Amino acid sequence: MADKPIRADKATAVAELTESFRNAGATVLTEYRGLTVSQLTQLRRSLGAETSYTVAKNTLAKRAATDAGINGLDELFTGPTALTFVSGDVVEAAKGLRDFAKANPKLVIKGGVFEGRAISAAEVTKLADLESREVLLAKLAGAMKGNLSKAAALFQAPLSKAARAAAALADKKREQEGAEAA
Repeated sequence: MADKPIRADKATAVAELTESFRNAGATVLTEYRGLTVSQLTQLRRSLGAETSYTVAKNTLAKRAATDAGINGLDELFTGPTALTFVSGDVVEAAKGLRDFAKANPKLVIKGGVFEGRAISAAEVTKLADLESREVLLAKLAGAMKGNLSKAAALFQAPLSKAARAAAALADKKREQEGAEAA
């Protein structure tokens, strides 16, 4: 793309989009053609406070992505494009987009950026199929607790064997002392 000078208002818009690209944990590009304003408002609400859904001109969004150091999105900037900048849980945002697209087929997920690299629409769907961060952490904690319980039992086993052996020796000694006294 030729680096033509842009007007001040467009330069401000590019700077804001560039900052959004840089600060987002992930960005998903969608086509929203045919959706009503109320449907877009519903989508924005469903995505939560840590996710912003922004309609942007393709030329400005493409320049902002380039300025942010993101490559591989140029072919996605066709038709009406909206950018979903995710600052919170990427999986939850991807689920929100996927579920909204199922209910409203006019929303088309084009692809996006995750961890600095371009991803396809199919990869966004794979992200949506993952369990949320909280669920994964809970499962990890459960697995660790189970392993810690096993480890505690293993460490405790020799101690209990030693205690039983000591008790048996004490009983045997008492029996011997009782037999000697009689």
